[in-house]
Amino acid sequence: MSGVDRLFARWPRPLDPMRSFKVKVGLLVVAALLFAAGGFWLTSQQPFRFALLTALVVALGVTQVLAHGMTSPLREMTAAAKAMARGDYSRRVRATSRDEVGELAHAFNRMAEDLGADDRYRRELIGNVSHELRTPITALQAMLENVVDGVEEPDPAMMKSALRQTERLGALVADLLDLSKLEGGAMPLKRRRFEVEPFLRELSSVSAGDIEIDVKPPKLSVVADPDRLHQVVTNLVDNAVQHGNVDTKVVIRVRTGSAGELVLDVHDDGPGIEPQARERVFDRFIRGGSTDGGTGLGLAIAKWAVELHDGRIAVVDAPSGCCIRVVLPQS
Repeated sequence: MSGVDRLFARWPRPLDPMRSFKVKVGLLVVAALLFAAGGFWLTSQQPFRFALLTALVVALGVTQVLAHGMTSPLREMTAAAKAMARGDYSRRVRATSRDEVGELAHAFNRMAEDLGADDRYRRELIGNVSHELRTPITALQAMLENVVDGVEEPDPAMMKSALRQTERLGALVADLLDLSKLEGGAMPLKRRRFEVEPFLRELSSVSAGDIEIDVKPPKLSVVADPDRLHQVVTNLVDNAVQHGNVDTKVVIRVRTGSAGELVLDVHDDGPGIEPQARERVFDRFIRGGSTDGGTGLGLAIAKWAVELHDGRIAVVDAPSGCCIRVVLPQS
């Protein structure tokens, strides 16, 4: 923004308190006529053309001062839109007016913030995915080059290592696809009622780690999408196993809340999460300092799936370890 533009941006806007653009236009016409008539009257003793010129200059000056606040948001929006086209989402419009143009300016600023956030997310996603893909691909490339060059023989240990890197790539791609579908709304919920304990028993039979299930009452049922809830619990259990102590025991505790909602806690005996970091663990690619090869998308996917059910997910206080609570409304 040039110095002249900044100067005009600081000009007072006397008509901003008005809530209607039509009222502003009416006041502008009345004020211009009154000041023009006053200027004409003051110079009426002068030659007619001088008095007329004075009235016109006064009318134009009053119009410029009063109309500045009516049109400047539109000019600012035009300049900001051109900046957005160049990839600059930092420009904002001065939105002090209370009329329709002011509402448009507020909406424009919100749109600019959303576009800026989407652009940052896109850049971070590209950077994070590139980093996550580079590690297993580099490891696989090194192993294959050693085999091709005859430096190493493809023994079972090497094949197991290559398989682990391939599984890591597959997990990352699957998580990215799930997250893309959840964010795009391509995963509609198919709610039905089912019992919680058999559902969790079946899930624990295929999960890694020592899992204890505590459901009260034993016949407790839930109305939810089984596939999405399976995704939530699996990701929470995997997170607990990865971040817990060696031979950690993961406890899944399910109760009915005071408002009739389903309350599901997944608790591990690991080091826990600091209070200031509890909100960020549900962001994409946040692994809480873990270097175990996780994709950093599990909790983000769990959060999206819970929010699809209009539920809540959060890290809650626990005597030891980490406890993540999921609350699903049942009404």
